[in-house]
Amino acid sequence: MSLHPSPVLPRATRRVPALLRSCHLEPALAVSVFATVLAVAAGRGAAGSAAVAAAVLVGQLSVGWCNDAADARRDAACGRSDKPVATGELPLRAAAVAAGAALVLCVPLSLLSGAVAGAAHLAMVATAWSYNLLFKHTPLSPLPYAVAFGSLPAFVTLGLPSPSWPAWWAMVAGALLGVGAHLVNVLPDIQDDLATGVRGLPQRLGRRGCRWLAPSLMLAALCVLVTGPPGGVGRPGWVLAGAAVAVSVAGTALPFDDRSRWPFRAAVIVAGMAVTQLLLRGPDMT
Repeated sequence: MSLHPSPVLPRATRRVPALLRSCHLEPALAVSVFATVLAVAAGRGAAGSAAVAAAVLVGQLSVGWCNDAADARRDAACGRSDKPVATGELPLRAAAVAAGAALVLCVPLSLLSGAVAGAAHLAMVATAWSYNLLFKHTPLSPLPYAVAFGSLPAFVTLGLPSPSWPAWWAMVAGALLGVGAHLVNVLPDIQDDLATGVRGLPQRLGRRGCRWLAPSLMLAALCVLVTGPPGGVGRPGWVLAGAAVAVSVAGTALPFDDRSRWPFRAAVIVAGMAVTQLLLRGPDMT
């Protein structure tokens, strides 16, 4: 018998790695960082920006766990080895409880930014949950993305010392980026989705339709951000727009086959340009 038996970790502790893999951590962190930097650019200050970061991160974690819990049977049918709930490593109940707990915690964290701003963020999170539970299977699947991403600037500006709604161009660009992100996110999984009965808009458009539409939406968002703010379009704006057009054309018009990753990469690159432009114009949102 060993004189130094290995400690037995509590069940909850052993589930932490599986929970982290199940929460869609990378997109959750990406959205949280974007919201935080936008809050800093808009003038929310250190405390206000930290409140935005905490609320958005917890809200995104709740959405990720909700997604994996709702899609457990589909993911298992598709043999998704990267999904701990589908493989049985993480019980479905554990993912559902984590989603619910994060959602509850999101309420006070959102209200740290004030009642109106907090309500705006909670509405965004509710919209994201509605995608997981309902809209994902309908032609209106882009709607929650448009509403959630389009409203994100409002969560930032409504929490300022002098609350106000953001400029129209920030919300329109956010909505376009959200719909583009929806198409990019679904693009690699369209065949699996169709095989398991998911018929959202991207699945109905198919890979070829998404290949053209996703970079076009990202490019439209960038054009709104370049031309919408006051002060006219300077040389940097035209250069950025020209580069985005070149990337979009390279990712869509060139004769790649339907399995090529270049349309996906083109959409991501143009989205990054648009996000950068939005962050640079953060002080002009109000």
